[in-house]
Amino acid sequence: MPVSVNISHVVKTFGEFTALKDVSIDIRPGELFFLLGPSGCGKTTLLRSIAGFYTPDSGTISIGERDVTRLPPHRRDTGMMFQSYALWPHMTLEENVAFGLEMRKVGKAERNRLVTEALELVHLADRAKQRPNQLSGGQQQRVALARALVIKPQCLLLDEPLSNLDAKLRLEMRTDIRRICKDSGLTAIYVTHDQKEALSIADRLAVMHSGVVEQIGTPAEVYRNPTNRFVAGFIGEGNFFEGVVATANGTGLEINTPYGDFIAARRNVKFSAGDRATLCIRPETIRFDPPPPGAPNRIETTVKGHVYLGEIAQRTLLAAAKNGTAPLELKAFEINPQTDTLPEGSAVTCWVAPEQIIVTGEDTV
Repeated sequence: MPVSVNISHVVKTFGEFTALKDVSIDIRPGELFFLLGPSGCGKTTLLRSIAGFYTPDSGTISIGERDVTRLPPHRRDTGMMFQSYALWPHMTLEENVAFGLEMRKVGKAERNRLVTEALELVHLADRAKQRPNQLSGGQQQRVALARALVIKPQCLLLDEPLSNLDAKLRLEMRTDIRRICKDSGLTAIYVTHDQKEALSIADRLAVMHSGVVEQIGTPAEVYRNPTNRFVAGFIGEGNFFEGVVATANGTGLEINTPYGDFIAARRNVKFSAGDRATLCIRPETIRFDPPPPGAPNRIETTVKGHVYLGEIAQRTLLAAAKNGTAPLELKAFEINPQTDTLPEGSAVTCWVAPEQIIVTGEDTV
């Protein structure tokens, strides 16, 4: 039966450094939940606190109905998958997977049954007698996952499990990990700094920065409605405009910037006329086709350069400014590009639909 994980007001310090600052997260039963953020943001410290390797200075951690804040790791009923495979090279795959069961003194017949089940789950049952050095990196990572799952943990903890794999294997293992977690009916908590990894397989995610949880939501919610500039810039790419709110009403905002006036149809925080605001325009939302008559959010630009990638072209644009402000460099992604239509140095008017403009408020990071 999947369990919830509740992290409530957790603080963790190392000397003078505060790694976790009053962190609270509720993880739902059976959820594949990601802790995402740059190096040093606190995500691994939080995972290790859930595992029992660190004890919080204050706050509580519960797995299911149990308060595990001060329990040792072996009493928390969690399975851990580390960055390194940490497989015993002199043991066969089945011996590696069985190791945790032997430590728990599980009988031989039951142990064999559970090991077979775990290896079948990761599609390696036919290689049970082989040793780790006979496998690819992705296969070794699946063995490490089987070893974490075989003890039937209530919660699976994954610490950047794909960081040692090449790009092609990482892509393959993303879907494998999601399938295995869902087939096992586990609650899983997954640490990564890779935004694409999180966006592609998470049920929900928490973006962390400097020991603080900046936002929690589904991948689509966090990507499309980031709460601040840090989240907008960390999840995906963005072009940022600083401006002042001219009007604010129930249908949206009008914001004046040095690069033009923009109409935004959505926002995450309340604004009034005169407030400073930060606009985020995703590169893929910039349009090069003729805008509808009277459409707002036109940007006068000069093409600085481009990279042709077949299905898309990455355009670098310089947005013209008024009042002597320097041009702003923008990144735009053009789908199914015609390579000869926007030569370098040419002037082009592009536009953005009001519902595609993200307004996050003044940057506080």
